[in-house]
Amino acid sequence: SPEKAMVCFGNMFIELPKAKTREMLQQDQEELDKEINNLRKELRVKVNRLYEAQGKPELKGFNLNPMSAEEMKLINRILEG
Repeated sequence: SPEKAMVCFGNMFIELPKAKTREMLQQDQEELDKEINNLRKELRVKVNRLYEAQGKPELKGFNLNPMSAEEMKLINRILEG
């Protein structure tokens, strides 16, 4: 039916309302984004420790954060004139 979507859970397909499916996918994506950001932060610390243990100087620019989509839109507006 047009108001339902087929969703795969493991090796089963289940038919759920589209609104519920969308909500579940958005929650999963938010959790994945949080986990990715935490792993990135941990990686920075670990790489710095590794460089310190090897007697190498700290990587410059390694602690930079990517710009948000909103920041990119503003930059593009400025560049376009």
